[in-house]
Amino acid sequence: MASSALIGILITFLVIILVLYLVNMLPVDGRMKQIIRVIVIIIGVISILKYVMVF
Repeated sequence: MASSALIGILITFLVIILVLYLVNMLPVDGRMKQIIRVIVIIIGVISILKYVMVF
């Protein structure tokens, strides 16, 4: 049970890193990139907290 949660957290973390990298490559304004980064991080933290079973 703990290993599946750990794998889920690791995969979620890697997806967050990948999405942040791809957002950095977008040809948009810096302010828009910052907004997208904040949204991705918030969604990622909520997703990781689900694995820890806080929510």
